[in-house]
Amino acid sequence: MTEASSSAPENVTFPRLDLLRIDHVGIAVPDLDAAKTFYAETFGLRVVHEETNEEQGVREAMLAVGDGAGPRLQLLAPARPDSAIAKFLDRSGPGLQQLAYTVADVEAASAALRARGLRLLYDTPRRGTAGSRINFVHPKDAGGVLVELVEPA
Repeated sequence: MTEASSSAPENVTFPRLDLLRIDHVGIAVPDLDAAKTFYAETFGLRVVHEETNEEQGVREAMLAVGDGAGPRLQLLAPARPDSAIAKFLDRSGPGLQQLAYTVADVEAASAALRARGLRLLYDTPRRGTAGSRINFVHPKDAGGVLVELVEPA
């Protein structure tokens, strides 16, 4: 074993992929208001951002854990019956829906993953929470996990 360095650790992800950290974990819920109340009253989490993304057909809330400095918990509820979240809930029921990583450049990260043979859901990034740019790795190419790439606004 080696001694821990006092400087910041280097980013060990592949070049151009540049994963910076876990951004959030997404949980599909049928009722956003009920889920916010549950997480606040049960775990003491607090809503730090809430919006409706019409393009994605989702109502969402970002919840802070602890001091709020780390990854968020994202609650996702359908805003319309034909949304991806509504289809997920119909197929799988409520529960873990995605794991999201913050990336420096979503287009570069998408290209790097495509070069490794992974399928991404969108040809070009779309608008995500709070004006971020996002793309997703197909779950069949990521061990059954829907992986989101998030480039913050």
